[in-house]
Amino acid sequence: MTTQSRNPTFIILILGALSTVSPFSIDMYLPSFPQIAQSLGCPTARVSLSLSSYFIGMGLGQILYGPFLDHFGRKRPLYFGLGLYILSSVGCLAAGSLEILIALRFLQALGGCAAGVASMAMVRDFFHVKESAKVFSLLMLILSVSPLLAPTVGGFVTLHLGWRWIFVLLAAISLAILAVVIFFLPEGHKPDPKATLSFKKSLKNFAMILKEPKFHAYAIVGSLSISGLFAYIAGSPIIFLEIYNVGPKFYGAIFALLAAGFIGGSQVNIWLLKRYSSEEILRKAIWGQCLVGMLFLLFALAGWLNLAGTLVFLFAVLSCAGMVNPNAGALALRPFGRHAGSASALLGFIQISFGSLTSGAVGFFNFKSALPTITILALTALAGLLACGELVEPVSALVKKTR
Repeated sequence: MTTQSRNPTFIILILGALSTVSPFSIDMYLPSFPQIAQSLGCPTARVSLSLSSYFIGMGLGQILYGPFLDHFGRKRPLYFGLGLYILSSVGCLAAGSLEILIALRFLQALGGCAAGVASMAMVRDFFHVKESAKVFSLLMLILSVSPLLAPTVGGFVTLHLGWRWIFVLLAAISLAILAVVIFFLPEGHKPDPKATLSFKKSLKNFAMILKEPKFHAYAIVGSLSISGLFAYIAGSPIIFLEIYNVGPKFYGAIFALLAAGFIGGSQVNIWLLKRYSSEEILRKAIWGQCLVGMLFLLFALAGWLNLAGTLVFLFAVLSCAGMVNPNAGALALRPFGRHAGSASALLGFIQISFGSLTSGAVGFFNFKSALPTITILALTALAGLLACGELVEPVSALVKKTR
């Protein structure tokens, strides 16, 4: 199906709106962590566990929705997912304990993930293959608005209305998106009853993908690198709102600045690819991330950090991660043609699983300092560097060394 009889710009805007559901759900409530902690009677660090549960829901959704979107068409799973998201958001509004909030955030992610997965699939439905790369770039541009705008909006709502109103806003936005999907978005892929829903067959496909050495090697490197980003997201409210005592509005500006580092790294990567291979950029970038991470940890242990120094180190780490992640993803998916969709879903699941562990560690250890977050940033970068050397090195080079 193509967009010859439809307005492609309008469809891109709808797909872009769908792709922002989960990012807005993550970024918008970060400035409200201290207020949520006070309201629910728990330490601020513990609130980050509700972020980890959201990541777990996203990871499972990556795996589950693909077969449903093929079997039932695109819109019916979207109706279910957005409906679940809206109901869960209303539930978060009424949450009376942290445990209930954690559970509802998991359900919210499981519903919201349908929007992101479906929007990616519908690019192939509505646009020719030659147009897909351009459309994906436009969607990434729309997606980059989330970390730049959502924390500022969340900070304003928290300051003037209270943290529960963030979930009112998220539910209202999703309800509006659902209405647009129902009345204006065409069905991109008709239901295919022959498309398998067999969980056993899906597991066989994933097992086959994992047997490819290059996939699991690059997937691990990229996941370790980006897991530092998840730890930063979970730890940033503690670092900036509690340790450095910045206000919710200033926190939004800081978050936007650091998000620009990650986005900027990915854009620099596009320029570097004109001169260097993905493998070369990946190795240099993971080295850079590791060195900056270790220096960051050294400065933290020595007590040499202030707000400006923390921002500089975080910006540098996230910029390196912005270069590692796209190259690791491209190299991991390179061996696959027919099973590219399953490989992509599995890669997303692995990345989010790693991120759930690191973000959960920030909340589990419950320290009122930046040290846990900085330690995780440094150690995951170091592990990524070790994985890059041990797993990605060509087998031929190893054979030569043993002769």
